Amino acid sequence: MVAAGALGTAFAFTSVNDTHEVLVVANDIKRGETIDAGDLAVVRVSVDPALTPVPGSQKAQLEGSRAAVDLWAGTLLTEQAVTDSLVPGQGESLVGISLTPAQMPSEPLYSGDIVRIVTTPGDQGEVTDKEPVTIEATVVGVSRVEETGETVVDVSVPEREAADLAARAATGRVALVLDARER
Repeated sequence: MVAAGALGTAFAFTSVNDTHEVLVVANDIKRGETIDAGDLAVVRVSVDPALTPVPGSQKAQLEGSRAAVDLWAGTLLTEQAVTDSLVPGQGESLVGISLTPAQMPSEPLYSGDIVRIVTTPGDQGEVTDKEPVTIEATVVGVSRVEETGETVVDVSVPEREAADLAARAATGRVALVLDARER
């Protein structure tokens, strides 16, 4: 009984003393809004190794950053939730393109990859002598739609090309070409 009590006391002591100062969101912050000094608070918590909260010592460094996602009061702040730049940026647009496996490379796409969206022939195979229309883009995100087997690729393009790309993508007559990843 004495040994069990000693073990329980030791466990409680290490649990209480194994805390870290981390940042939590003090006020709701919408995606894209600037993070102000009063929007973050420092708390001491016992952190699970699977979590990656921002240390409390970085509070001053994060002021003036932007929220990459909606942040709700009381949640732990992670590095992925904060950004210095928003996508799409000034003069850019974000276009989602739904592609079948035949319309894109089998190589996984990553955020930041430079790609070209190429207009493909129609169902009747109407190939012409003209060069296909291509639009250069940067991959922002990739998600797979399990029900259809298609992949939705979000790409950032200059604003002036967004409407044309969206119209072409809506017809399904596009293919994605991955260019060199060397930068």
